[in-house]
Amino acid sequence: MPEQVFAYDQLLAFTKNVFHNIGCPPQQADTAARVLLSADMRGVDSHGVARLSGYVRLWEVKRVNAIPDIKIIHESPSTAVVDGDSGLGLVVAPYAMNVAIEKAKQAGTGWVSVQNSNHFGIAACHAMMALDNDMIGIAMTNASPLVAPTFSIDKMLGTNPICVAVPAGTEPPFVADLATTTAANGKLEILQRKSQPTPSGWVQDKDGQPSTDPHILKQGGALLPLGGDREHGSHKGYALGAVVDIFSALLSGANYAPWVPPFPAYVPMPSQQPGKGIGHFFGAMRIDAFRTADDFKEHMDNWIKGFRNARTSDPSLNVLIPGDPEREMETYRGQHGIPLLQSVVDDLDKLAGNMGLDRLSNS
Repeated sequence: MPEQVFAYDQLLAFTKNVFHNIGCPPQQADTAARVLLSADMRGVDSHGVARLSGYVRLWEVKRVNAIPDIKIIHESPSTAVVDGDSGLGLVVAPYAMNVAIEKAKQAGTGWVSVQNSNHFGIAACHAMMALDNDMIGIAMTNASPLVAPTFSIDKMLGTNPICVAVPAGTEPPFVADLATTTAANGKLEILQRKSQPTPSGWVQDKDGQPSTDPHILKQGGALLPLGGDREHGSHKGYALGAVVDIFSALLSGANYAPWVPPFPAYVPMPSQQPGKGIGHFFGAMRIDAFRTADDFKEHMDNWIKGFRNARTSDPSLNVLIPGDPEREMETYRGQHGIPLLQSVVDDLDKLAGNMGLDRLSNS
C-alpha cells in the first residue's frame, strides 16, 4: 500500500490545530499532540495520528471534554486518585504521572490511579517521564473489552498495556512497553488497511475457534491474551490483563472489565456503568530511595551489557534490550520523517476538510 512521508514538525502542527479546533486550550493541545506523535516516532503506528479522527469522533458524541478540570480527589503522602473529568487521556495521563513524580520526590515513591479518563496513547510516553528524575516509571491502563479470558468466548478485558521504564547510565534506558494480549487492537487495524491476515494465535471467532481474519472482532470474535492458548501460557496473559484492570479501575473508581467504554464512537456505551470513564495507573520510584542513583545506574549499565553480549543461536541476530527497537526507530524517523499509509493520509485530509483546516497533503 502506498505511503507518504511527513516531517515530525509538520504532523505536530497539524495535530495541534485539530485538537485546538475542538476546543483544547493551547497547552493541552500541544501536550495531546506530542503524546500522540510519540507513538509514530517510536514506530507504534497503530497508536499515533492514525487515531486522531477517532479522538475527534469521541468529542463529537460528547464523550471527550476538551476543557477538563483535572484534579486530585483523594490522596495520601505517596498516593493519589485523579479525576480526569472526561478529558483526553493524552492530557490526563501526563498530569497524573507528574503527580506520581512529585509524590516520589517527597515520599520516595508515588502511586496514582485515575478515573474518568479516555484512551491515553502509548504507555511508554508516560512511564518515560520519570527517567529524567532518576526514577523508575510505571504506566498502565485498562481499555475497551476486546479480549476473551482463557477458555471464554466473552470479551471481558482490554488489551491493558503495561510499561516499565528504568534509567541507566551510559546505556539507553530499559523501556518495556507491552500489551497483555498477543497483539494490540491497533495491529489488527493496520492489517485491515493492508488486507493481510493475522498471525495464528492472535484472535478467535465468536465460537472460540482460531481465526486469522483481521475483521473477526466485528463478527463477534475476540483478541486472545498473551500466549494465545492455555498450552502457550494464555492464562498468564489473562492474569496480567486482570492486574492492570484492578490497579487502573478498581483502585480509582473507573469502569472495569466488560463495562469499559469503547474507543470507537459508533459502538454503543455499555448499559452498565459501575464507575467513571477509563482508568489508568501510574507509578514513580525514586532510585535513591533504595540505593544511590549512580550506583544503580552503573549496575544497570552492567546488566544491559551482559544481555547484549549474551550468545545467540543465530550469529546474525542480537539480544535486544526492551526499548531498543523503538529508540532506533525514533532516531531514524527523526532524520527521515514519519511514513503514513495513504488511507491514513486520506482520513486526516477528510478530517481537516470537515474542520476547515489546511489539508495535510497540501501543507
